[in-house]
Amino acid sequence: MGRPLVFEILEKPATSCFIGICSAIWFYIQKKNIGYSHVGLSYETAIAGHHWRIITSAFSHISILHLVFNMSALWSLGVVEKLGPIGLGMEYYLQYTLVLVVLSGVLVLGMYHILIQKFKIEYFRRVTAVGYSCVVFGWMTILSVKQPTSKLHLFGFLSLPISFAPFESLIFTSIIVPQASFIGHLSGIVVGYAIAWGLIHGMNNYWAVSMLGWIVLVSVFSLKRSGAYDFSFLEIESVTDPSLPSVRFVGNGRTLQMSALPATGVELV
Repeated sequence: MGRPLVFEILEKPATSCFIGICSAIWFYIQKKNIGYSHVGLSYETAIAGHHWRIITSAFSHISILHLVFNMSALWSLGVVEKLGPIGLGMEYYLQYTLVLVVLSGVLVLGMYHILIQKFKIEYFRRVTAVGYSCVVFGWMTILSVKQPTSKLHLFGFLSLPISFAPFESLIFTSIIVPQASFIGHLSGIVVGYAIAWGLIHGMNNYWAVSMLGWIVLVSVFSLKRSGAYDFSFLEIESVTDPSLPSVRFVGNGRTLQMSALPATGVELV
């Protein structure tokens, strides 16, 4: 007999929380009948200032099959939380999950930009990415470098050597799920290798909390400016220089001005 599930959850608390969050969001999306276009990430919405979609797209799933596949893989990858002796562990897992969510989303947009601007493939202007796959593929890649003898268990019966899992899964999902985002999965693999090889390093609790704070701040302002959500306590006004937004917190009379780049276009490379 296997170990009781409660012990597995206690050994992988961060993984369990992420699975719970993704499952709860999926249930909410189904209950409210929310479409992928409302939460997903696309080149057009990013250019329009919907930067918050980098976060919402990662944690949202529309298909139950997509959710089950990602969460099954994520549960197996939660072994990272137990590998503190080799430099991984729960803190490492939380810190670099944050990095994977943000950088893989930015890399997806960068790839779209190149395909649209350099190769004139307009299809990628409106294609919308949604799901936790970028993070899942990122952790597959990191684990394949840090712990190549591990195995990836899917659906409770399928087992893959972790050293080949990233590219096996990339091909497998592209074949059986035509809608699967090859670019999204590939971006997770690229960021995963950058982390595993030490090209992206130095994350600690201070930088993770700082990064999280900036993510919240940028998300709130992009939600407000894009009109996706009306924060009644926050008002954004134009000033003499249109490139400088003025941020006013209603009720206390304080005004904060922030420098910004002129809105003449964004280059994502």
